[in-house]
Amino acid sequence: MAHATAIVAVGGNSLIVDEQHQSIPDQFNAAAATSHYVADMVEAGWTVVLTHGNGPQVGFILRRSGIAKGVVPEVPIDYADADTQGAIGYMFQRSLYNEFRRRGLKRKVIALVTQVLVDPRDPAFQDPTKPIGAYMDHSVAESLATDFGWTVKEDAGRGWRRVVASPLPRRIIELDLIKSLIEQGHIVIACGGGGIPVLEDERGELQGLEAVIDKDLASSLLARDLQAELFVISTAVEKVAIHFNQPNERWLDRITLAELRGYIAEGHFAKGSMGPKIEAVVSFLEGAPRGRAIITNPPNLGRALTGAAGTHIVAGG
Repeated sequence: MAHATAIVAVGGNSLIVDEQHQSIPDQFNAAAATSHYVADMVEAGWTVVLTHGNGPQVGFILRRSGIAKGVVPEVPIDYADADTQGAIGYMFQRSLYNEFRRRGLKRKVIALVTQVLVDPRDPAFQDPTKPIGAYMDHSVAESLATDFGWTVKEDAGRGWRRVVASPLPRRIIELDLIKSLIEQGHIVIACGGGGIPVLEDERGELQGLEAVIDKDLASSLLARDLQAELFVISTAVEKVAIHFNQPNERWLDRITLAELRGYIAEGHFAKGSMGPKIEAVVSFLEGAPRGRAIITNPPNLGRALTGAAGTHIVAGG
């Protein structure tokens, strides 16, 4: 039986509840909690393609690699991306398997290492802006920048982080395989961390890059390519707000793409927080005008599907 397809994008930070819960078992427990809500969607009849962030996890790998410099080979960012696609994919794959088993759902889950083509002429390579890894104070950030050649920047008043180039995603290399898997009704975990950034050389062969693709923009591209009926961005808040943290703050329930563009023009969505998510929704709805998008937090995924939670965005009126 055919199922409607939903792309659900989960942030890498959602696996780390707080500074006291950063261990691998803690991250698995967080993945299991999110998997419970994803299983609600599957139980409601959706075929879900789950994407996830990996910023903190890649940061941990690169930090370990730096500490072990001279003892073991260093890990390039594209390989760290691949590592996290496997590790985080495994967390969701196992937790979804267990959740489906408890519910008697006969659906299979597969985590797919995914490469995403970028343009080597993308201007992002001239101005690295994508934060990865943990927040640091200024002195620690400067020390690491000196020791390892990192570019570091202050991140939205929350501390200092390493930044790398964030080119736009152009093509998902494994797209046909993802299509085949969802046509068979499987639940796919793909484009982890925005996908592993690759370029084609003069021979048409793929080469990895020291860069990070925005997870929400890659998820949006995937949702458009699959002509998904639903694109869900799971984040830290139940709904999107305008005039955020101001006396006239207003939470948005249901809006059109035209209304959303108006709020963008008014400057409501910061580049370091909600901005990329809003950009991803706009790109999706422009490419799949019969689709719809929801932005909400993991505990409200089920309620958002019924319209009782989240911010719902549609292309038309």
